[in-house]
Amino acid sequence: MKKHIIYCLLAFKSIYATAQDSLKVNPLTFSGYIETYYSYDLGNPDNHTRPSFFYSFNRHNEANLNLGYVKANYNTDKVRGNFALMAGTYAQYNMTNEQGLLKNIFEANAGFKLMKNKNIWLDAGIFPSHLGFESAVGKDCWNLTRSILAENSPYYEAGAKLNYTSKNEKLYLAALYLNGWQRIQKNPGNQTPAFGTQLTYKPNSRILLNWSSYGGSELPDSVGQLRLFNNFYSQLQITDKFGITAGFDIGLQQIKHDTSAYNNWYSPVLIVQFKPTKKIRIAARGEYYSDEKGVIIATGTPNGFQTFGYSLNFDYVVSNNVLWRIEGRGLSSIDKIFIMDNKPSTENYFITSSLCMHF
Repeated sequence: MKKHIIYCLLAFKSIYATAQDSLKVNPLTFSGYIETYYSYDLGNPDNHTRPSFFYSFNRHNEANLNLGYVKANYNTDKVRGNFALMAGTYAQYNMTNEQGLLKNIFEANAGFKLMKNKNIWLDAGIFPSHLGFESAVGKDCWNLTRSILAENSPYYEAGAKLNYTSKNEKLYLAALYLNGWQRIQKNPGNQTPAFGTQLTYKPNSRILLNWSSYGGSELPDSVGQLRLFNNFYSQLQITDKFGITAGFDIGLQQIKHDTSAYNNWYSPVLIVQFKPTKKIRIAARGEYYSDEKGVIIATGTPNGFQTFGYSLNFDYVVSNNVLWRIEGRGLSSIDKIFIMDNKPSTENYFITSSLCMHF
């Protein structure tokens, strides 16, 4: 009888241990994302490429893949890392300056926790950019296409990041050492490091305030021109159905090396989102981008790039991991920098639809 009791206890212990192991979270997880699209530009470009300042959803009159990736994530209390490979027109047009073996890297970073009782981490590698509220991943953005502001500031960056998150998760601080402005490999002849900062504050679950900055030189040191950039945005979830995002970017770049004269560019943007049902989302965007001297977007025209934009999109949540979207968008410029009916025009109009899945 005593032996039977012992056997029962041992069996119970084994079952309990197995149950406990099954409850443990696997630190290694895998995920994926696919976003296909079709875009039609009323300017009907012969080369099927939309205006050169667009780097996402930029192929005209063809079904295509904007972004697809597979990702491995490793996360424990002390170490973490990400590795993701990608394909699509986003990779094709954003990674043109990178080496062949790097063109398909979406993320590749590793980090460790510096202090046992403080949420302070040091991460290094290739990351999504710390600048802006829009990312390359469409499902995470309120609009189908990205703003001019997002398209012409970094989507990704390479370097090291020291970051801190407060215990209540309301405050996030980061200091970054970077290879450059959307660069993995440095520009030839440039030995100057770039730096960045980020401060995010969430006083409650409905309000987010962010300030991010960048400083560095994008040219060879012999002609180096300092670039300074600030990104501000706030996101307000006024009700469960209605939210507002307001952003403002401003940048400065030296006109010549060792001078105190700077050219500037700036861009305000406002987005409102309405969710009438759990399945439907509607978002409208208004924006303006001014780069009169062509620091970021060169046009070769008298007034440079000074363009207003507006868009309206409709989203339908097909299932928990599938989203269908359609968006109409228009641009209006001071100078004739677009093509309409085979003639220079101040206007550009296009419609885009996408279907994305995450798993």
